Amino acid sequence: MTTFKKTGMQTINFDNPPVITSWACLVGPKEGEGPWAKDFDRILADYLFDEDSWEKAENKLLRETVKLALTKQDLQTMEAELLLAGDLLNQTISSNYAARELNIPYLGLYGACSTMAESLLIGAMMIDGGFFNRVVSATCSHHYSAERQFRFPVEQGVQLAASAQWTATAAGAIVLQVKGQGPRVTCATIGRVIDMGVDDTNNMGAAMAPAAVSTIKAHFADKGLNSDYYDLIVTGDLGAVGMNLAKELFVQEGLVPAPNYSDCGVLLYDGLQGVNAGGSGCGCSASMLCGPLLKKMINGELNRLLFVATGALMSPTASFQGETIPGIAHAVAIENA
Repeated sequence: MTTFKKTGMQTINFDNPPVITSWACLVGPKEGEGPWAKDFDRILADYLFDEDSWEKAENKLLRETVKLALTKQDLQTMEAELLLAGDLLNQTISSNYAARELNIPYLGLYGACSTMAESLLIGAMMIDGGFFNRVVSATCSHHYSAERQFRFPVEQGVQLAASAQWTATAAGAIVLQVKGQGPRVTCATIGRVIDMGVDDTNNMGAAMAPAAVSTIKAHFADKGLNSDYYDLIVTGDLGAVGMNLAKELFVQEGLVPAPNYSDCGVLLYDGLQGVNAGGSGCGCSASMLCGPLLKKMINGELNRLLFVATGALMSPTASFQGETIPGIAHAVAIENA
């Protein structure tokens, strides 16, 4: 008889919760100037990372992060059974080329800045379903490669709007295994695409906030949890504008996550780096999760974390054609045993 793991409309329970046995994160110079420098594995001295283009640097950033996460478990790349990864660039080239060098069986993903949560929930499904014993979930972003693709050549020195966010130069990788020591992925909520008509590409926090609130609401409804169940609910990359909007939407939806709610785009920097409304990019939430947040779980400062990475599913082409910006958010529950 088939046992269904789905609860409610959008949430998956894991009967054998996969274990986060190791993780790693590398960040760029600006991210290393923030409040979490001691929690990152490595801070790059410059944005080129000894390469001759930003795109090649981003590829290397992801590749080295995956290798470091495996090394922490004394594993070689050949011992990883599957790599789940994605990034912001066209055709996910950073992940594709990293997978080429790593030579790990690979599934490329695109969820924009929600990719860390997407890779984690799919990896957990793969392991809980009995398909794999060891999966690596990863993502990355690079400020200057993203600027080149989505906005303006940095040489133009275009002044950003106050609501704009700084794409983080960072990568995060997590090793998920059937057994081991570490926090466990206990359940996950797959988000819906939500579009409230925001068309300002300089205000992606506002475009993503409704999706974040929708997914959090679905998670609590599906699981029947009290609002104070998690020690921390952290969204990914809404920034200051999107986070404030999310708080307003929480009230409208009857959700009460405060005071245990924050956002990776707000947390990553400390306001001294000139990042306008905060951080964004796949690497923003990935580096916060694979740096300070999982460290806090290991130290017992957090025992139950709901990680809700958000993504703006737009492209310059669609924006030039007058399209609005759809948002997505996926929630992953990470708990100490």
